[in-house]
Amino acid sequence: MTMTQWQDRSVVVTGGTRGIGRGIAELFARRGAAVLLTGRTESAAAAVAREIAGSTGGRVSGMAVDLRDPQAIEDMAAVAEDRHGGLDVLCANAGVFPEKPLAEMTAADVDEVLAVNLRGTILAARACVPAMRRAGRGRIVLTSSITGPTTGYAGWSHYGASKAGQLGFLRGAALELAPYAVTVNAVLPGNVRTEGLAALGETYLRRMAASIPLGRLGETADIAHAVLFLASDEAAFITGQTLTVDGGQTLPESLDAFTPATAPAAR
Repeated sequence: MTMTQWQDRSVVVTGGTRGIGRGIAELFARRGAAVLLTGRTESAAAAVAREIAGSTGGRVSGMAVDLRDPQAIEDMAAVAEDRHGGLDVLCANAGVFPEKPLAEMTAADVDEVLAVNLRGTILAARACVPAMRRAGRGRIVLTSSITGPTTGYAGWSHYGASKAGQLGFLRGAALELAPYAVTVNAVLPGNVRTEGLAALGETYLRRMAASIPLGRLGETADIAHAVLFLASDEAAFITGQTLTVDGGQTLPESLDAFTPATAPAAR
């Protein structure tokens, strides 16, 4: 079977300067795709693009994009198409996850999370679709989460709402775009070892690893490979779907569900 040839593909990765987004950008670049990654500042995006290009030998550039700004998002799609001669894949990955108990949550806190995580995702897809329609194919892959669609976590109710909302968008968009051979799917990561997760402290990391049947936190590459598959030609008949990548984290009812023989040892 002929596998996807990425050398002629143009990929946009939002939130590509760190964590899962950086892992996604690195993998696509390593496979030969032309990658435009976005970040909050021009300097950060440019620096990470240079680092990835240097380590992979790939075609990578960066751009500052404020996902709260519709015009900035439209400019992102136009730049990708201009630099790469097209736009084949959108990895809508950018997101914020500030912890805030409901009793302390303000309207501004809610607006910030929804503006970036949900509204930004919708507007990014809208901006990239015209180029995909012109090409006669396209892939949109959202980075959602197990938090919201599958599980809950105290202090992140607004984050969970934004991630669940992404899946409501996904299903409607998949129906609208199917006639143009544009698919829309999502990955739902569990706990992945990133800078943001590390900031929650070693106690949190150990406790989370102990709750995962495979006995470890995810790595950014675990998510990136799932995204690569959903963006590939091999996934052309998959749309409107979600792929949970969590090491089995959502399987047990509680830690009591582990037997002594199957209880994971964090490693």
